[in-house]
Parts: sequence; structure tokens; C-alpha cells
Amino acid sequence: MPWLVARSGEARHSEEDQDSQARHGAADRFVQRHPQGLIGGDRHLWVWGERSRDRTERLRSLDLPPLVVPVLNGHRRLRGPYTIGGALLRALVPVALERSPDLVAAHDIEIRAVAPDLRAVVPARHESVAARLPENERILVPAPRRTLWLANGIAEFVRACLTEPAALAVDNVHEADPTDRELLGVLARRVGNLTLAIGSPEPPPDGLQVVRAAASDGPPEDYIASDGTSDDPEAYRAYLALPEEERARRHARRAAELRGEPGGAWPGEYALGAVPYHLEHSGDREAALQALWEALDHCVSEGFLHAVTELGLRGLRLAEPGSELWWKFTQRTAFAFSGLGETERAYELFEQARRVSVDPVVHAASAYGIAMLDARYRDAAHRDLKRARGWINEAIAISTLLPDPRERAFKLGFDQNGRALIELREGRIDAALDLVQSAIDLAERDLPPEAHPVHKMVLYANRAQLLARMGRKEEALRDFDRAIAFDPAYPDNYVDRGNLLFELGRTEEALADYETAMRVSPPTPELYYNRAELRLAQGDLDGAKADLDYVLELDPGFLDAYVNRASILESQGEAEAARRDVAAGLVIDPGNAHLHALLGALEAAAGRTEEARKAFDFAVSAAPGLASAWAGRAMLRYETGDAEGAVEDLTRAIELGEDAALLYNRATALLALGRTEEAVRDLQRAHALDPDDPDIDLALRRHAPRRTA
Repeated sequence: MPWLVARSGEARHSEEDQDSQARHGAADRFVQRHPQGLIGGDRHLWVWGERSRDRTERLRSLDLPPLVVPVLNGHRRLRGPYTIGGALLRALVPVALERSPDLVAAHDIEIRAVAPDLRAVVPARHESVAARLPENERILVPAPRRTLWLANGIAEFVRACLTEPAALAVDNVHEADPTDRELLGVLARRVGNLTLAIGSPEPPPDGLQVVRAAASDGPPEDYIASDGTSDDPEAYRAYLALPEEERARRHARRAAELRGEPGGAWPGEYALGAVPYHLEHSGDREAALQALWEALDHCVSEGFLHAVTELGLRGLRLAEPGSELWWKFTQRTAFAFSGLGETERAYELFEQARRVSVDPVVHAASAYGIAMLDARYRDAAHRDLKRARGWINEAIAISTLLPDPRERAFKLGFDQNGRALIELREGRIDAALDLVQSAIDLAERDLPPEAHPVHKMVLYANRAQLLARMGRKEEALRDFDRAIAFDPAYPDNYVDRGNLLFELGRTEEALADYETAMRVSPPTPELYYNRAELRLAQGDLDGAKADLDYVLELDPGFLDAYVNRASILESQGEAEAARRDVAAGLVIDPGNAHLHALLGALEAAAGRTEEARKAFDFAVSAAPGLASAWAGRAMLRYETGDAEGAVEDLTRAIELGEDAALLYNRATALLALGRTEEAVRDLQRAHALDPDDPDIDLALRRHAPRRTA
């Protein structure tokens, strides 16, 4: 009698967040990063030397394929985030617009984010409503992983543009913004005909060809770091000899040159880097603050969080403590630190604001910020929900007293929405729903119809999430529809509505939502992972595997994709490929129970019984709620003559989730033990769950011949 493999519907996903679901929402997903260097591959070069001048000369002398652009200075003080990426796009986009305008249009999101000065020639196809709102209404900050999505989109654009081998030579990578360092890693991995030559005084990563730059005399420090734009050490020495007033005048003049004209169009090529730097040294405090704020506001909108923290701290050194602009720098910088996981630095900034300011709005917003720091730890063990409740109550108490009804409606609703998260974390979903409903009532009653669309969108989306958890799924769908209507170019709501439609079995509608999210986003691994799970549910293993292949091309550290692809490969008999995925996944998460269960199945199929037993034992010990691990060990026990142990393990698996194949398998083991009556009951239940399975039907006919239809 054949032993059926369980057609398990259990989610194969990591359990990093207590609130995570089988399918991933775009905003809330956290994936462990794959341990890898900046770049890899034997075609790439690392030019190693102490001084920038020497490295740059060596980069220019290398025997490389044709350079896409002349040797770049990657220092973030030149053009800020994507100093390197922007230069690459400024070289490629004009040519692509002539030869392949559809290619440029397909990557408009990435190009406009990475090179904002190209926005005049690359119109937005899908622009979020937030792009047209005043700063105080843009309340959402992109997820930290957005820069990876942008880097992948740029890599695909570059790959399509380069029809022949080419090279990119960059110095000062050690001073590059993290966006550029991430981009270089993606380019190295995904653009096969692009050679990277990297100049840095940092020790080279393993696996790269290392070229040493010849040492020469130079200034006593890295002049690039101090001067901001000059590559000339002699000019830097002359600069140091100038009186302070003349230095300031030169900085002011250079800032004006880089802007084009004073008050020229923003953003210019240097608006995120050299312009604010020179203005900081020009003696014009107000101009410097304005430039820093414009740069920071742009970086917040695009999710360049490392740059936000750097610009914010520079702004705080110049701003008058307690002023409106000082508070804006404080708040944005704190939330950026929070997004980067530097919670203590965020907490310090909010505490500083409470000590300096007497403005009730500042105190309410600081209390809210601290509450969210305590409540939003991804690791539930580090959340302090009691303390968070105290802080959010303080925020609500202050916001309730604000005299302006519109300001009160927005800020009080904002705070109530924050408290709803705490209620949800504490398991009080009804209380959470009441709070979100109260915030919606405030917005509908006291805010003009055209005001704060993002705030209203968030409230309806959050109410939808709560209604879905309560089983009120049709109401939840209507709220997701409302949220999407506020901003049809915001992808997360399509993802969340798609997840709910998937749960309801409305797979074609779910697929449409996932694919709409793909169109209004840069390449996002989570979206393709979600579509892979949908295709798995439809039995389309090849389609699911293709999506998972792409997920891992976009992000080689996406643990769940290794789990699911290994499972598909194992089911298709591609044992060695499955084993490679299991091994890659275990590098990321050595204790992953799903991967150990898959390893057990692979070892069992290879006849390595003891290794299989160890893998299954580890899996059931690490994750007692993982049905596939119990089912896999049951199969091993049955095949090695331990039918009693197989029944025990299958009973545990069935308790976790009744499944026709598991019941059939337990009936098989029971029959081997001579316990026919129990076996027939399992077969009858299996038939009720899956009346079309021929093996179950045949077993029933054989062991219960008097069964009637």
C-alpha cells in the first residue's frame, strides 16, 4: 500500500515576528541578511591604498573593459545617497531614452529615486499621492529594505543597457553612502558583463583580485573628506592656508556654482551632498539649515535612512534648540534611527526633545515616538508593552487638549491608532478596533475631505487588518478598497488585500492584486514570494519555482524562499538541488526547523537513516508545532519497521491540522499493527476530506467492503 505524502497547507516560513503571516506584507517583512561581502566574483578588482590620489591614478591605469563613466569619486559628500548610482544613471538614461524609452519608463521609480535630478526627463508613471502632499501630511517612511529593491531595479536597467562588456571604476567606496555600497554588491552579483574596480583603504573582501596603489606623498589627511568636492591635494593645501573668512566665501561661492544659481531648481545633482556641505561652512546658517532640511526631507520620503540620520544630526547642530525646525530634525532623525534598529539613539532624541521644548505638540509626539519604540520591537521578548501604554496614554492626554479641532483630529487620531497597536500586541483586538474606529470618526468629522489622505488611508487599512483577524473578511475587503482609493499607487494595500483574497480562496483576484503591487513598486522579493505561494496553492510548481528563483536573485538572503524552493525541488526528485538550498538556508538560520525537516526527508530518500533521524528529531524538538516534521519522522519510522512510533508521530501531526494524507498514512501504520477498526475510521475520515483520492477509496473498499456510498 503506498504511503501518501501529506498535502500540507501549513505555512513554510520563518517565525521571526510573532505577528507575521505565511504571505508577506510589503511594509512589515524582516528577513535575516545573508552573510556576504560588499562584492564577489573573480572578475572584480579591489585597489588598495591609503591615499585617494594614488588609488584614483591606479584605477585609471587598469586594463579594464570600456568604462561606463570616467573613474568616479564615491564619497557621499559629493552627491549624498547614490552618488555612484546617480552618476551611472546620468550616463545611461539619456542614451536609453533615445534607443529604448520603454525601458526607461519601466524603471521610472528607481531612476527618479536614485537620480532625482533626472525627474525632469523621466516622468512618473505611478506616483504616490504622498509626492503631492505638504511635508506634515507625509507620515509614512519607506521600509529600510526599499534600497535593496531600488538597487535591483537599477541593476536590471544597467544590465539591459549594456550590450557589451563594460567596467565601473569607483574610488572612496569606504566613504560611500550605504545605498551605494549595497548597489555595488547587487551590480556585482546581477550584471554579468560589468566589471567593478573598487578603490578603498579598507582591507579587501575575500575572493577579489587585489591591486595595490603605489604610495606617494600627499596631504596629512584625506582631502576628499574635508573639501567635499576637490580631487586636487594641492588645491586643498592652498585652501587650508586661507583666512577663515575667505574659506567661508569660497564655500558660499561653490554652493552657488553647484546649484546653478542661488535659489535654483531643486533637486540639483549636488543637492543631497556638496551643496548642504558647502553651505554649512559658508557662515550662512539659515541657508545651510534650509539645504539640510530639503535634503533630509527627500531622503525620508525615499527611505534613505542612514543619510537621514547623518543629515539630521548635522541639522541639529545648527538649529536653535526648541525651534520648529529643530523639532523636525529631531523627529525625523529619531524615526530613522528606529528604522535602522538603533532604538537607544532614537530614545535619546525623544528624551532630549522633552527636556528642551515646552510645546505640547512636541511632548505628545515624543511620547508617541517612545511608545512605538517600546511596542514595535520585532522580537516580542524585548517589547515593553506596559511602558508603551504609559507613554501612549500621555500622548493621547496631551493631544486631547489641543485647541485647534483639525490639529486635534489628526494628532489624536494618530495617537489612538498607535495605542491600537499596543492593544493588539496585548491580545485585545476589540479594544484595538474601537480605537481605530474612533480615529476614523475624528478624521471624517473634523478633517476636510481633501486633507490628510495618507492618514485616512492608514486608518482604513488598519481597520481592515483588524476586521480580517476577527473573521469579518468581507468588511475587511471593503476597507482595503477604501484605503486603495486614497492612493492607488501605494503597493502595500494591494499586498494585504491580496493576502486576504488568497485566504478566501479568491486566487485570481489575489493574483491581480499582487501583480498590481509589482507594477507600482521597484523589484520587491516579497511580492514574488507571495505569488509563488499562490502558485503553489494552485499546484503550479514550475511557476512557483520560477518566482522563487527570482526572489533569490533579488535577495540571496531570503530564508523562506530557500525553504519553499527546496521543498519543491525535493518533491520533483531534484535531491541535489534541494540539498543545496537546504544548506544555503541553514547558513542563514542554522536552527530552522523547516529546513531540518527537509534535510531529514532528503537523507531518508538517500538511505542515510541515522542522519535522517537526527534531522527529524531536531526539527520536532525545535518546532513542536511543525506538522511536516512529525509526518516526515513518521514515514521514516514506518519504513524502518517502527509502525507504533509512526502512529504516535502521525497522531501528533493530525492534532496540529487534520489532513487526508496524514489520516491515510496513519491508517496504513495501524493496519500494519493489526488495528483494523481504527484504520477504517481514519480512512473514512480521509475519504470525507478528499473523496476523489483513488488510493483512499481503494483502501476503504479493501478493508471496509460493506461501505455504502
